[in-house]
This record gives sequence, C-alpha cells and structure tokens, in this order.
Amino acid sequence: MNRLEDKVAIITGATGGIGEATVDLFIKEGANVLMVDLDEDELISVSNKIGSNKLSYFQGDVTNASDNQRAVELAVERYGGLDIFVANAGVSGDVSSITEYNEEVFDQVMSVNAKGPFLGLQAAIPFMTEKGGGSFVAISSIAGVSGASLLAPYVMSKHAVVGLIKSAAKECAEMNIRVNSVNPSPVETKMMRILEDGMGNLSEETDPKTQIEANIPLGRYAEPDEISKLILFLSGDESQFITGSVHMIDGGSTA
Repeated sequence: MNRLEDKVAIITGATGGIGEATVDLFIKEGANVLMVDLDEDELISVSNKIGSNKLSYFQGDVTNASDNQRAVELAVERYGGLDIFVANAGVSGDVSSITEYNEEVFDQVMSVNAKGPFLGLQAAIPFMTEKGGGSFVAISSIAGVSGASLLAPYVMSKHAVVGLIKSAAKECAEMNIRVNSVNPSPVETKMMRILEDGMGNLSEETDPKTQIEANIPLGRYAEPDEISKLILFLSGDESQFITGSVHMIDGGSTA
C-alpha cells in the first residue's frame, strides 16, 4: 500500500494514541513524516519503535508560533516540501464545573486545542501553496458538535476547531488546500484514562468507562488505528473534493 507515496506530512501530538497510530500508518503508506511533540523521550521511543528512515521528529510546542514555523521549515528542508499537516495535539483539561474551573487550566486547554491548530495552519499555508496544494486535518471531537457537563473549556476548544476548518476551507480553496476535521467519540488513549479518573473522583457509583460506553450505540470506545484510517483518507488523493467537512467517527453517538 502506497497511498501517500513520497508525500510529506507533519503530525503534532505524535506520541499520543491517535498520533502514534497515524504516524505508523502514514509511514506504511509511503509518506515522509515529521513528528512534533513536547516530550523528546517519547519522540525517541516512537521513532525507535517504528524504525523508518522516512521518519524524524521535532521537539516543539504547538502553542508557539515560532515552533510551528520551524516544524514546517524542517519538513521542507528534510523532505522537499509539505503536503499534509495533521493537527492532533490536544489536552483534556479538568473535569470541573464552570464555577470552579481553574483559569490557568482553561487557558492551557484553549491554547493547545484551538490556538495550536490555527498556528499550524498559519505556518503550513505558504509552503502548501508553493507546492500546489495540500491537506490540513484537525482533530476535533464529538465534543466539537455537542455539549458536555463539567468539560466546558474542552467543548469550547473543540467547537473552535470546527469553526477554524470551515472558515479555512473557504479561504484556502483557491490555493487548493483542503481543510477538514475528524471528530471522534472516546478513544482508547491516555487522555480518556485521565477523563475517567476525573469522573471517578466525582462519583463512585458507576464505572466511568461503562457509563460512557452505554451511550455509544456500538457499545465501545474507538481504537486509535480506526481514527488513523480516516485521517489517512482525508490526507490523501482519494478525498480531493472534500473540504470544510466535519467527519464524525463516533460509533453512532450522534446518529
């Protein structure tokens, strides 16, 4: 399979569950991949695990404009251009009421989840334009199209991602840059363990995961590799006429 043969991709949040699965799949499909994450030890670990000469990394902060710019420049220097940017980095924040939510945590959630994709797209546009187009995929959430008690900042940030991709799709169409979002329901990742722990601290009556799965028609969390397959489709040439779209991958939760 070579659906991304010789294409160049940047993937942020590359050491998390969805990020690592996407890196692995992109490499198998022939892409050159630059991973971006804060934790260099984790970046090295993923690099060693996948073991490809088409894979490299940049330790950077997605909330920093200069780090986004440097990541894009590195991808161009190492691989000759930029075709794909997957804005996957994200944080869950606290499980807390609006009245008690910590302001610093609020700022972090909005910065990573909303500002991060914006800065990534801002840095990528000139280089994708120079190459004749590209694909920008932002990871939103089922929380980007609905509400959730005790997660207001997270929900706000994921709604912001949807607003970004819809606006950017119109603005970037003339440059042949497609912009879409992937909106998963809960996925088997470390982030969900954090959220489950937060929910468990509020109530010991019901196991949080069991409670969440009961609201998913397919009755389970998604696996990271299931999300990565949708990201692959939106990143490659098979989706050339798809832009500005919100792609639910939620086991029927929003049906």
